[in-house]
Amino acid sequence: MSAAFIERLRAHFGDARFEGSAVAIAQPRNEITLEVPPAMWHLACEDLRDTFGFELCMDVSGVDYLGYGNDEWDTTDVSSEGFSRGVEGRGPGRFKWGELPSGLQEEPAPDRRFAVVAHLLSMQHNQRIRVRAFCADDTLPVIPSVVDLWPGVNWFEREAFDMYGILFEGHPDLRRILTDYGFVGHPFRKDFPLIGNVEVRYDNERQRVVYEPVTSVEPRVGVPRVIRDDARYSTAAGEEKEARK
Repeated sequence: MSAAFIERLRAHFGDARFEGSAVAIAQPRNEITLEVPPAMWHLACEDLRDTFGFELCMDVSGVDYLGYGNDEWDTTDVSSEGFSRGVEGRGPGRFKWGELPSGLQEEPAPDRRFAVVAHLLSMQHNQRIRVRAFCADDTLPVIPSVVDLWPGVNWFEREAFDMYGILFEGHPDLRRILTDYGFVGHPFRKDFPLIGNVEVRYDNERQRVVYEPVTSVEPRVGVPRVIRDDARYSTAAGEEKEARK
């Protein structure tokens, strides 16, 4: 990315219309992220398309920052042959139906939880940019749709709605796309259990399919043992070889 392009971005999105916006440069990759207020999401995307030439939207996704930055991994069972890792507590996903992640009780909730991220590409200028906006309300995350700017993001926004429960205002057909229409919850949210909320079985007495809280699956995280190359083995073998001479 050229310095001139970055300065154009900062000048354009630094005026009164986009108060609260910020341009961040991730080094050493020179990746640019433009963060804008949720109310300015559509306008910012429109300006990036029309003024800066980002004619293609590669992806739109949701992000749940619940538990972001909290270290939950614990190194255990150390030996000369390697080690295995495990996690403790009811971290994101590792809790049963009706429970809450332990992080919600032990760690303060993030100031802003749900975000929408778009990755844009300008083929005419050979440039890329990431745009992010945090939803104003975590209870009911809503943000304007950009389907009218890039029709190809129709399914991207539907996926973000399905997986994260983010509503895209103005979307022409906002419904689930990966889960069943009767699915309970949004699977990519950090407070959604990995085992799911309900299990489905056929009840012979009722002669129909019934939905019940999950009881047959235990939440767990399995991490395989990692075997690492240890230079001590080759050193010991070399020393033994030398001793035999």
